[in-house]
Amino acid sequence: MAEPRPRVWVSQPLFDDTVAQLAAYCEVVATPEVTAHDSASIRARLAGMDGALITLNERVGAAEIANAPDLKVVANVGVGYNNLDIAALSAAGIIATNTPDVLTETTADLGFSLLMAAARRIVESDRWLREGNWGQWSFTTMLGADLHGSTLGILGMGRIGQAIARRGHHGFGMKVLYHNRSRLPQDVEQAVGASYVGFDELLAQADHLVLVLPYTAQNHHLIDAAALAKMKPSATLVNIARGGIVDELALANALASGRLASAGLDVYENEPNVRPELLALRNIVLTPHIGSASLATRRAMVQVAVDNLLAGLGLGPAAGQPANAINGELLAGGNARIIDTKKR
Repeated sequence: MAEPRPRVWVSQPLFDDTVAQLAAYCEVVATPEVTAHDSASIRARLAGMDGALITLNERVGAAEIANAPDLKVVANVGVGYNNLDIAALSAAGIIATNTPDVLTETTADLGFSLLMAAARRIVESDRWLREGNWGQWSFTTMLGADLHGSTLGILGMGRIGQAIARRGHHGFGMKVLYHNRSRLPQDVEQAVGASYVGFDELLAQADHLVLVLPYTAQNHHLIDAAALAKMKPSATLVNIARGGIVDELALANALASGRLASAGLDVYENEPNVRPELLALRNIVLTPHIGSASLATRRAMVQVAVDNLLAGLGLGPAAGQPANAINGELLAGGNARIIDTKKR
């Protein structure tokens, strides 16, 4: 008698041809249209599943896996994973994976796009022109801030932070400063033209500050009113990390009062809800969490997630060895619920 096929849940419509690869090994339960899953519905859908392919929209923790004794792997389509309770998943022996690397350059492109648009007032100028305000050319119309030769500050110097640094240093001749939990090796600093400084020094010296650090409880509202007060009034703030890192009300107040010149945000604390105080401002560029949103990159992310899911289920070419296990210690310690590949 043939072994029953593992059952996997796909939480949102992705790329049909890529997701279809799962059907060669698994029974796939796919969500046919974009859906806002609450905790109860996620819990119901995970019941009886061996694996799940989810997006940043779905939060998975102890409550959601309570009725899922067979669940072995949760593959997150995204590099960030603050939607996952890693401690709860690890305690249950469930492997969690993400999709790093493939979105680095695309997300850095978006971060730099936001920086340029905010500093040079591109969106504000477009809106002003469309509203019929351009009666005559003026020497002082929409004066913004230069990028070339200015000081670029980067908070968080992982893959994406380094990609931002390369663009600034090599492309725009910017002086690049960064702050990170740990200092990079000297050869890496030299390659991206970056110098390490303390947090307060970064705030004080940066003409443009880009946030690219992971979200943790410790850095919740790290950029608050006090931090913003240490920045130059002429500075630009860009957040492509996670919304909770910035106190959005404090940011709105700083922008409205002229304490900060401009900002660009791709992430928000209560996505998809954006504070009305931010929406009312003209000196801020807002995008709907599209850091990795190129067709090629999003396809690559789904492929990596599919590969991770199959490997976590003990299936496919990398059976038993998902390349991007966040809690890989479960594999090393033999504590994962992973399917016995000898039976496959």
